[in-house]
Amino acid sequence: MTIHRLRSVLCALALLSGHAYADALHTAPAVPAQVSNAAWEQDMQRFAESDARQPPPKHGIVFVGSSSIRFWETLAQDFPGKPVINRGFGGSEVRDSTWYADRIVIPYAPRQVVLYAGDNDLNSGRTPEQVRDDVLAFVARVRRDLPEARISYLSIKPSPSRAQLLPAVITANRLIKDALAPLPRVDFVDIYTPMLDASGKPRAELFRADRLHMTADGYAIWRKVVAPVLKQR
Repeated sequence: MTIHRLRSVLCALALLSGHAYADALHTAPAVPAQVSNAAWEQDMQRFAESDARQPPPKHGIVFVGSSSIRFWETLAQDFPGKPVINRGFGGSEVRDSTWYADRIVIPYAPRQVVLYAGDNDLNSGRTPEQVRDDVLAFVARVRRDLPEARISYLSIKPSPSRAQLLPAVITANRLIKDALAPLPRVDFVDIYTPMLDASGKPRAELFRADRLHMTADGYAIWRKVVAPVLKQR
């Protein structure tokens, strides 16, 4: 994405409320041309079957993204009284949540959408700039159908198993934070910093043996950081 194009997107997103939303839509990033892995269709079918058995509440809080969301098994207990819906699918990238938004976000008419993705993206070879653009595309996609919903992006976490990617993670987080800052009803939630020790390295006890996925202690940090964002509504 060129600098000129990025500025156009940011201006469009900043206006995405009320009638200005409709006027600005044509400048928003497009839904990706394809999903990163066709295997996600099985997850979509699993979600559809779950919805058929027990329809989730409308106007709730949808958590979407990669395995860090999928494995958040204590989500409902961590946010008691909040109508949370977990629609994470492991291994996914930001663009996959955009691709499937019409199946795992829009149907629930949520009042808030919480997205975590980005580290799989960098690991697959996408640049920090591309990940930023993918996040903006996700915001634009959600705004198209849910102009009043709050969107909260959780920053990319510092996984020890992907230490070689930490410089790219830092850059991507900075770019995403700056891009989201002027947008109304959009949050950048920093979960990266609290997962570091005093020397600035990832805290090993927050991760499982694979050094990628989180332990209960890791999710406890996420709960503490995310809770104030959910309380805003």
